[in-house]
Amino acid sequence: MGRIRAVFKADGDETAGQYSVSEWWLEPRTLGPTSHEHEDDHVYYVITGVLSVRFNDGEWLQAAQGSYILIPGGTPHAFENQGTQSTAFISFNSPGGFEAKMQNIAPWLAAEDLRMK
Repeated sequence: MGRIRAVFKADGDETAGQYSVSEWWLEPRTLGPTSHEHEDDHVYYVITGVLSVRFNDGEWLQAAQGSYILIPGGTPHAFENQGTQSTAFISFNSPGGFEAKMQNIAPWLAAEDLRMK
């Protein structure tokens, strides 16, 4: 998806729809999706770098390596990599099914210029 890469490690079919697990990589100075929300809960675990996360269009929070972030379903949120190093996080989604939405999301992300100006 251009400057963002995602790999689904477990999808809803493998977990009987209970959850999905994906790994996300953002190149340095990469915008992520603008504020959006899902019905499913997200738990992010930052595995490298610093992930910038914003809730309800508030201030950007900086989540360093080893941080957990809980995003309850229905909460507007955005994420990006504002730093100069690659950032990666694991996303646990409950219930499963988020991966099916990627068929529509991936082409949009790939077509956008997500570099920060």
